[in-house]
Amino acid sequence: MEKTAIKTGISRSKFKRERNANNKETRPSAKLSYARVSVQKACFVLDAIRGKNVQTALAILEYNPRYASSIIKKLLQSAIANAENNNGMNVENLYIAECYANKGPTMKRVRPRAQGRAYRIEKRLSHITIVLDEK
Repeated sequence: MEKTAIKTGISRSKFKRERNANNKETRPSAKLSYARVSVQKACFVLDAIRGKNVQTALAILEYNPRYASSIIKKLLQSAIANAENNNGMNVENLYIAECYANKGPTMKRVRPRAQGRAYRIEKRLSHITIVLDEK
């Protein structure tokens, strides 16, 4: 059972600060919110690079014809820069530990159809995350 702020006698905000400091993620990552690509289409590209080292992943993304690959390539380059500058990691030792796309909000649009009807078009958005790690 986890101790609560009330039982320990400290303020709730201080308790949360201490708890979050202990659970801090140390692996470099990059996140793109509200990417204008559906989760299914982004996952096709993410499945191709999952678990690969970053040089191989960049080569795969360079020659992948899908639209999502250009977005994910920029995101991967951002994660590599975060690893170099913030964590001091060596680029040759980096690999993609996790990469996933979560569902974002859906923009709803209306398309006119025959006999005065209106069909809904859903433009889906996604939140894409890439987490790197060192071998």
